[in-house]
Amino acid sequence: MEAAAAAAAEERSTVCVTGAGGFLASWLVKLLLSTGRYNVRGTVRDPGVGKNAHLTALEGSGERLQLVKADILDYSSVESAIAGCEGVFHVASPVPYGKPSDPEADLIAPAVTGTQNVLKACKEAKVKRVVVVSSVAAVFNNPNWPKGKAFTEDSWSDEEYCRKNEDWYFLSKTLAEHEAFAYAANTGLDVVTICPSLVIGPLLQHTVNASVKLFLSYMKGDQETVQNGFKNLVDVRDVADAILLAYENPQASGRYLCNSSPIRISDITNMLKSTFPSYNYPKNFVDVQGGNTYNTEKIQKLGWTYRPMEETLRDSFECYQDFGILN
Repeated sequence: MEAAAAAAAEERSTVCVTGAGGFLASWLVKLLLSTGRYNVRGTVRDPGVGKNAHLTALEGSGERLQLVKADILDYSSVESAIAGCEGVFHVASPVPYGKPSDPEADLIAPAVTGTQNVLKACKEAKVKRVVVVSSVAAVFNNPNWPKGKAFTEDSWSDEEYCRKNEDWYFLSKTLAEHEAFAYAANTGLDVVTICPSLVIGPLLQHTVNASVKLFLSYMKGDQETVQNGFKNLVDVRDVADAILLAYENPQASGRYLCNSSPIRISDITNMLKSTFPSYNYPKNFVDVQGGNTYNTEKIQKLGWTYRPMEETLRDSFECYQDFGILN
């Protein structure tokens, strides 16, 4: 038995997850550990136990998770974290809630320079594949895309259009993803990107991230009247699955859009009311036409599926209740 365990440990490859303490990255770390196939090295700003207790509490973390201090804007710390890794998942990137006071410093530099540092370190470490988490923000701000046509991986947000409209987050994700593919083309590094829509779902960490804040604003009576257009949402656990599929499948290449079925806010509210009737939901819905849709055939060909929205909403709300977020 001991020999078998030793052999399994020998076969495990070491992978790195940047920004391991974040919403999505935490679920990815959990998934990687649960497979038993990986030793995980997670980069965090502060490896102190308190802030990362949700990671050190994960099953398998004691034997197979190492948290290392690194800042993606500090190349030497990134290089040290990635050295010896076979694969890297670049998840760390700032996601603002509200308008940034200094877009270049708060968003664009961390996204672009951080990506450059991670990719350079991956090249030095001879990493087999890098999965970079981008966003549909790098896809849909494209005024030249045919109206009514579902977005595919061929669509890129227009950089000048983003600047003109001060869509700084969209610009940061677009520039960072372009940089990733440019670096791959110049060096031969194997880079795959995942572009999820608005990521929601249950939390592992006790801090509320920007996408969950936006979701909660509809559910806590912050808005009595809601513009009832279609929303593109995806469960955080399904995104983690997509990231791992893109890493493990030898045929994976390029970009992958990651989104579930579009849904109206009124439909979300009705689903939640049936199980959690006592909250202060929006009372008025003004239907609006249009909205973006995404073609996810490419990621589905890798074997990806997404769970029903009812399951995502139920699990999310139960988690938020347990954490006292809805009080």
